[in-house]
Amino acid sequence: MNSFSPMNTPINYEIVERKIAELEVPEIGNASIREIVQLVSTIEEATGERYIRMEMGVPGLLPARIGVEAEIEALKNNVASAYPRIDGIQSLKDETARFVKLFMNIEVNPEGCIPTVGSMEGSYAAFLVSGSCHKERDTALFIDPGFPVQKQQMLVMGQKYETFDVFDFRGDKLRDKLESYLSKGNINCIIYSNPNNPAWICFDDEELSIIGELANKYDVLIIEDLAYFGMDFRQDLSRPGVPPYQVTVARYTGNYILMISSSKVFSYAGQRIGMMVISDALYHRHFPYLGERLKVHGFGNAVVHRVLYSLTSGTSHSSQYALAAMFKGANDGNFNFIEEVKEYGEKAKIMKRIFTENGFKIVYDTDLDQPVGDGFYFTIGYPGMTGSELLHKLLYYGVSAISLSNTGSSKEGLRACVSNVKRDQFGDLADRLQQFNSDYPLSSDSLA
Repeated sequence: MNSFSPMNTPINYEIVERKIAELEVPEIGNASIREIVQLVSTIEEATGERYIRMEMGVPGLLPARIGVEAEIEALKNNVASAYPRIDGIQSLKDETARFVKLFMNIEVNPEGCIPTVGSMEGSYAAFLVSGSCHKERDTALFIDPGFPVQKQQMLVMGQKYETFDVFDFRGDKLRDKLESYLSKGNINCIIYSNPNNPAWICFDDEELSIIGELANKYDVLIIEDLAYFGMDFRQDLSRPGVPPYQVTVARYTGNYILMISSSKVFSYAGQRIGMMVISDALYHRHFPYLGERLKVHGFGNAVVHRVLYSLTSGTSHSSQYALAAMFKGANDGNFNFIEEVKEYGEKAKIMKRIFTENGFKIVYDTDLDQPVGDGFYFTIGYPGMTGSELLHKLLYYGVSAISLSNTGSSKEGLRACVSNVKRDQFGDLADRLQQFNSDYPLSSDSLA
C-alpha cells in the first residue's frame, strides 16, 4: 500500500495536473521530447521550483573553444555575405575524411563528406533518398530503441517503417531477426545508433559484420547514426590513428551513410551542423527509380542537388569553418574531444547509483556479456509501474524524463539524460527519489 499524498509532494500537485491538462496530450507517456520540455518549463515557471531535467539531450558542457574561435574568425572574414556550397567548403570535407580515417580507420573520398543542418537534416535527406531508389522498397527498418524524432520524420514524409527492440536479439541472434524483415523485399534501409540512444548499448564487430553482410546480400542501405561518436568510455577511442577505433558497419559494406554530429561530442548543438559521410561506392551509384522520382540518377547527386538544395540550400557558412577547425584539432592530436565529454559518463555512474539505491531498476542493464557502459543516457524503471505512470508520478517529485515507449522500446521505463543535471542537484535528486520510494514502497517480491 502506498503512502502518496497530493498534499506532500515536492512540486505542487494541482499545478502539475493543471499544466499536464493544458498540454492537451491524451497520454503523457506519448508526449514528445519537446512537449515534455515545454511542460516542465511551464511548471518551473509557475512554482519557482527547479526540476531534475533529464528529458532532452542538450549538451551540458561549454562549446569547444577551437570551434568558437574559428567561427568568429570566419565571420570577421565576411563569409556571412556569401552562400555556402551545398556540398560543403573544401577544408571541412577534407578534414572530415581525415577524421573518418584517423578515428574509424575507414577510407572515404572527401566528395562524399557533406555538411547538414545537424544530423536531423542529414537523416531526413538519407531517409528520403533511400526511399526513392527502388519503387518496390517503400519501408525503412529501425533497430530500436532509438531517437524518437527520426520516426516523426518518416511520418512527415509519409514513408513507412518497421521496427524491433534489439535487446533480445544481440550477437548472432541478430542475423535471423534481420532476415525475417529483409527477406520480404520491401526494406530500403536500416537505421540504428551506436552507442545507442537511449539504452547506451554498443554493437560490436560481430553484430556490425552481420548487418554489413545482410546489407550486401539484400542490397539495402545502412544509416549509422554516430551522434555519440567515441563515447563508449569503456575503451580509449581518443587517439588519432591509434587503435582501438570507433566500430562501424563501414568495414563490412559499401552500402553505408554515416551521420556524425557536432552537437554532443563537440558541444556545438546550437549551430546546427553535422556531417553525412556517404561511401564512395554509394555516392556514385545510379538507381533507375531515382531518375523517375527525383530526376537524377546518382545517389550523391540526389542528396546534394535535390534534397539538401530543397531543404536549406546548404549549411551555415561560418559553422562549417568551426567544424573544420574542430576536426583538424582532433586529427592533429591537439584537441582531445573525448576527454572533454567524459563528464557525462562520470555523472551517469553517480546518478544510476542514486536511482538504484531508491528502488529503481536499470532497464537496459547489460551489453552482451558485460554491464552497460556509463554515458550520455541510461534507462530506468520502477517495479509495478508502466513508463507512462512513472513519468507522470515523477513530475510531482521534480524529476522529468521521456517514456521508453517513444523510443521504440518494448520495455516499460524511462530514458534519462545526464547532460542537463548539475552536480549540485545530486542531493535534491537523492532526497526526491527517497521520498518517492517511501510514498510508493516496494513489496518483497519486487525487491527479489
